Amino acid sequence: MKVLLLKEPKENENGPDPYLKELGLHGLEATLIPVLAFEFISLQALFEKLLHPEQYCGLIFTSPRAVEAFKLCLGDDGKKEAWKNSLEEKWNTKPVYVVGKVTAGLVGEIGLTPQGETCGNAEKLAGYICSRESSNALPLLFPCGALKRETLPTILRAKDIALESLTVYQTSQHPNLNESLRNYFSQEGVPASVTFFSPSGVKYCLKQVQKLSGELMPHIKFAAIGPTTAEAMATEGIVVSCTAINPTPQDLTAGIKKSLHL
Repeated sequence: MKVLLLKEPKENENGPDPYLKELGLHGLEATLIPVLAFEFISLQALFEKLLHPEQYCGLIFTSPRAVEAFKLCLGDDGKKEAWKNSLEEKWNTKPVYVVGKVTAGLVGEIGLTPQGETCGNAEKLAGYICSRESSNALPLLFPCGALKRETLPTILRAKDIALESLTVYQTSQHPNLNESLRNYFSQEGVPASVTFFSPSGVKYCLKQVQKLSGELMPHIKFAAIGPTTAEAMATEGIVVSCTAINPTPQDLTAGIKKSLHL
């Protein structure tokens, strides 16, 4: 049974993308189509903030791209040396809050210790942070995307927990998206299930998926990686057959199997 995942392959992965691997173990033939392209910005500004760990009480990462921006801002040898010689140790004395296991894994690769990865979404992570941070303390540094939702900042603000956001990447439609979708539907046919991994994915893909699936559209079981994406799908009138309990390959696979009555 064929399933379509509207996401890019996980980078730096030895072997198949973990979602492809997990779905394959359960007899589902999954295909990935990258939906988004990213442009990284304000990297020098981010590095300058990292030079002053004493001005912050910790870090927040809510996406793999924010961690990628962090890596890129340490791009040249001099900056990497500064990070290794002193900054890494100083930032490691502070909490580094993350959403999701993928982001947590990438944070580990830069030498920091993540916490909160099991929260699964921004609302739960905000509650986790509020239970651990004091009000009116130093701000948390939050490298984020231009399309970030206000859920986490709003909850922290209500608890007087200071947050300093810095936009470090912008999101746009992947240049090959429409062609990739046309090729998939012409070669593989209409999949049994389609999973969206972000509200941006809904924005950029939905009309094309509707057009290509035609009268078979009502037969597709639509899945969401989390509640924010499910909300975006519902707003567009899509019946969400399943939402992963946590944004993991195992939980998504379980949800898809249940929706397909497997």
